[in-house]
Amino acid sequence: MSQREISARAGLRAERRYLFDMQQEPKQFAERAALIAHVKNISPMLADHMGAEASPIKGGRAAAEAALANIDPIAYGHSRNYLDGAVTRLSSYIRHGILSLNEVRNHALELGDGKAIEKFIQELGWRDFWQRIYAQNPDWLWRDIEEYKTGFCADDYADALPDDIAAGETESAAMNHFIAELKNTGYLHNHARMYLAAYMVHWRRVKWQAGAVFFLEHLLDGDAASNNLSFQWVASTFANKPYFFNLDNLQKFAAMHAPCDYRDNKCFAGTYDDVAMRLFPNMEAL
Repeated sequence: MSQREISARAGLRAERRYLFDMQQEPKQFAERAALIAHVKNISPMLADHMGAEASPIKGGRAAAEAALANIDPIAYGHSRNYLDGAVTRLSSYIRHGILSLNEVRNHALELGDGKAIEKFIQELGWRDFWQRIYAQNPDWLWRDIEEYKTGFCADDYADALPDDIAAGETESAAMNHFIAELKNTGYLHNHARMYLAAYMVHWRRVKWQAGAVFFLEHLLDGDAASNNLSFQWVASTFANKPYFFNLDNLQKFAAMHAPCDYRDNKCFAGTYDDVAMRLFPNMEAL
């Protein structure tokens, strides 16, 4: 038996043991505080976060149904890119199988015709797309699907996330706000995720894998397929160009939610051409 086979069998035994142990844990709690205390007790790796408040996102079928009942797929189409837009916050319930994509789609179709809710349906389609891509190409999850299209090669990017990003103490007040929100709530608006991912990869030149790990460590809806393949889209290893932004864009879509003034976010200032020249000096104009 090869070392690889031995390691695989050991990993399978450990996984089975973990699943068995989890099945023995209580499933019902008298109140949410008791559930939170129990999770802390069985999760010693979270010791550094014991003083933090639990995420405001509540689990369970009842909470999922309440969130589904409150969606506005028509308003979503008009405002989804704004951080105070009519997003649904259903992702955690979909990620953990409490709601299915079909259930969400069918409910949305009861609230508006297909054209009126087209953007909403498209976003459900993106999630299904990422899952199908992963199922067909599981080896794509952690390796570059294509080369970077930024004028840099993979070796030009750092392997580890800088400490100031992990701590939310960067040069950008907006990015620090997003990092704190991610760590404290387990959730980020999709546009904020794109901003933060682009900052990590393009402004700080960190490999997308390091950013993807950081997101998965904190997101309650953390799904490796959607998360990692979206990171690759931002990085340009699964797209024909990198995703980036400037301060005008940040202020337009995020200023109502995060500190986006020029003084505390100077690194994003300038036109798109200005920013592109700073970030990607080795390539032609995007």
